[in-house]
Amino acid sequence: MSSLQPVTVEVTRGVVESTHLVDVVVIGPTGPVFVAGDASRAILPRSAIKPIQVLPLIETGAAEHFDLSDEEIALGAASHSAEPPHTAAVQAWLARMGLNASALECGPARPLTQSRADDLLRSGVEFAPIHNCCSGKHAGFLAVAKHLGHELSGYIARDHPVQELVADAITRYTGVDTADLAYGVDGCGIPTFEIPLQSLATAMRRLAVSQEAAPRRVISALGGRAFWLSGTHRHETLLESIATEPLIAKVGAEGVFVGILPERGFGIALKARDGAERAANAAMTRVLAELGVVDPQAVATNNTNRAGTVVGSTEAHLS
Repeated sequence: MSSLQPVTVEVTRGVVESTHLVDVVVIGPTGPVFVAGDASRAILPRSAIKPIQVLPLIETGAAEHFDLSDEEIALGAASHSAEPPHTAAVQAWLARMGLNASALECGPARPLTQSRADDLLRSGVEFAPIHNCCSGKHAGFLAVAKHLGHELSGYIARDHPVQELVADAITRYTGVDTADLAYGVDGCGIPTFEIPLQSLATAMRRLAVSQEAAPRRVISALGGRAFWLSGTHRHETLLESIATEPLIAKVGAEGVFVGILPERGFGIALKARDGAERAANAAMTRVLAELGVVDPQAVATNNTNRAGTVVGSTEAHLS
């Protein structure tokens, strides 16, 4: 399964209406299993790196100190939909640390799913930091800072001790020194480092196969908890529900998607060149189908008109 051409995602409506190109890398025990497009392309992984960013929460002893559940660990790596169980769990976690949502520096945000945003608007609730898809990750950063006795304010800054720990984890698992990397600012305010796509896939593989306590806890906590990582009707939840083997799937903004197959020790990373989420979703589904993880019938997504009539599809093609 190797190709010099990226995965092509075609959106049809009787005819091909739009086309997306997606670079994909799958790393296995003996090296690359599948490469499509440019494996060395430098990308900002955005929220797809969260399974690595959550490691300091465990490595520092903060997770044990605050008696975090597996659901809370998953929230620490989540881009959740701000459904009531998500926000309630983050609020309870903060309260256990003697904090409230005002400590979150992720900023207010509209929930990722339209239905949840509509529910809040109908209820007259203003979007707040607790509704930010990254509020669980930020609760984790606060837990690390509080446990280690660091200043809580400004924990999102690149030079804050918490972000230094996160950068170190990214270095260890990607194999790329973050001190030498360009970085931007993620939507929730933290640094996001530019790394090669193949290094992101490598990080997921290393997380899958490591026998150290922290990555073992992450794999255990994230596995089977797609709802806590994402939410109802999200693509990660769909993929987990149809997978024939354990699968951890995690999206990132701008068309980034990673996957972990713990039983095989596979790490998957892909990026839609134009940042389209629909392209990333379709490409990940197709790659998983090629690996035998999901039924090939799940590869194509129907496009419908306003009356609900099927008029086309969004489908990924391998060259």
